[in-house]
Amino acid sequence: MDVHAVLDDLVAEQQALDAVVAPLTPDQWSLPTPSPRWSISDQIGHLTYFDTTAALAITDPEAFTAHRTELAGQLVSDELALDELTLGAFRLLTPLEQLTEWRHRRDELERVGRTLDDSTRVEWYGPSMGAKSFLTARLMEVWAHGQDICDAVGAERPPTDRLRHIAQLGVITRGWSYLVRGEEPPDTQVLVELAAPSGAVWTWGEAGPNRVIGPAIDFCLVVTQRRHVEDTALVVEGDDARDWMSKAQAFAGGPTTGPAPRGTR
Repeated sequence: MDVHAVLDDLVAEQQALDAVVAPLTPDQWSLPTPSPRWSISDQIGHLTYFDTTAALAITDPEAFTAHRTELAGQLVSDELALDELTLGAFRLLTPLEQLTEWRHRRDELERVGRTLDDSTRVEWYGPSMGAKSFLTARLMEVWAHGQDICDAVGAERPPTDRLRHIAQLGVITRGWSYLVRGEEPPDTQVLVELAAPSGAVWTWGEAGPNRVIGPAIDFCLVVTQRRHVEDTALVVEGDDARDWMSKAQAFAGGPTTGPAPRGTR
């Protein structure tokens, strides 16, 4: 799959989320979501902010680098202050204006994304990323934050084989899930065997004592920390596989733990 096919899937994922939020009433945009402190409006604001900076990173790497440095200089440990930096201006808009702004910013990201090729590297908030990985990370963000919105309003998004992008990201970030916690990643293999929405079977790794087997959507929910593994149909065997699923984190930032099992909340 080339970079433009990944971009096509990103756009399709954005449209799937748009179909969920567009019919919401203004009052519903204020509903809380499973992400602490964040409403539905804030979830869309987060996507809008980083779609904007993603387009900047593609079109003007020097300007993006300057923005990154400025943002890092303003960051503090106060999460409310960080929310104000990234969401403050968006929160002043009406829900209709917010929807329009998100659509505009993601359209711009698609437009500039069409200029990428498979060899392009894009500056980002951590190390630079290959173009396909960069767009895959954007797709993961849309899907994960969209899940928070769906959970808030009880909406259903039919799963598609676009989940393969997120599953792949979940697999390759196994080591990162340890490094972000200051731990040494295990050198063992974990077989990941997932049932795709289409009925296909996706497999990573080699057979052995450590295995994660089950629906692709459940694996994606766990690695994006939208569900605890105990609340899914995943079968997890082996100490290293269980340890990984307890701390899997397919996204950048500091270490986070994800939700507790529903029975303990």
